[in-house]
Amino acid sequence: MANINQGIQDFYRVAQERDFTRDFQFRVVDIQDRGLSVCTQDDLVYAQTAQLPARAINNQTVPYMGLSFNVPGAATYTGSEGYAIQFRADGDHIIRTIFENWQNSTFDDETSTGTYRLYQDSSITLGLLNQDLDVTRTYQLVGVYPVTVGEIGFDTAGTGAPVNFTATLAYQYWRRRSLGVAL
Repeated sequence: MANINQGIQDFYRVAQERDFTRDFQFRVVDIQDRGLSVCTQDDLVYAQTAQLPARAINNQTVPYMGLSFNVPGAATYTGSEGYAIQFRADGDHIIRTIFENWQNSTFDDETSTGTYRLYQDSSITLGLLNQDLDVTRTYQLVGVYPVTVGEIGFDTAGTGAPVNFTATLAYQYWRRRSLGVAL
């Protein structure tokens, strides 16, 4: 068996070489509905929290002669039915109105009409940043549409703290890209 060196000096050396990703090193770069940007860069500055999307391979169990063999199946994009982005609410409620209008064009309960379709060119692009805050990798969530425009809580006895709301979107799948090229 190989000798495994994983002492404190090894950790320190590797940490100096690779550093660590910090929790603020992401940006929502773009959100598009049918090929048109929904939010401007000024709106996206208010995007406070999001997560990189998840993906799983479905395991298929194949029994044979009393043994169970694990065989890889199709991919599942876990969480794709409810991808949440938390925004700081701007003073004129512009960002929330953008998501309300988009959601209403998807389905309008006043007229029972909407687009109802899945659009390949509706997407969310997330950027991972390096230590210099340059985008080094993007994740594009494809086939996006709004599911929920979350509530905003107010309190007349509050301290004046900024308020947030969550826009929850669904997507079909995602692609990872580095410098504009699929990895």
